[in-house]
Amino acid sequence: MKIRKGDTVVIIAGKDKGKTGKVHRVLLKEDRVVVKGLNIIKRHSRTRGKTRQAGIIELEAPLHVSNVMLLCSKCGKPARVGLHSLDDRQRVRVCRSCGEVID
Repeated sequence: MKIRKGDTVVIIAGKDKGKTGKVHRVLLKEDRVVVKGLNIIKRHSRTRGKTRQAGIIELEAPLHVSNVMLLCSKCGKPARVGLHSLDDRQRVRVCRSCGEVID
């Protein structure tokens, strides 16, 4: 997966299309990411002793990684991400539109 925790992404599909946010968590096995403050859902929760109060809780739901694009810091546009090897055999992520190293 070419998107990591802490990356700034743009949502390209779904109810929050066009909004930007930081990746809060990456779920590798499911190919999903959780973006901070976006894709909010409401869950009804039951009381669990003294730890949690009953009511409606708003949570950030995971988005499929195909519905987000990495925001390039140099060109400021959503960009496809490629991988390139440097001279010291280190693999880095590269913006496909401007060629700038993202890492």
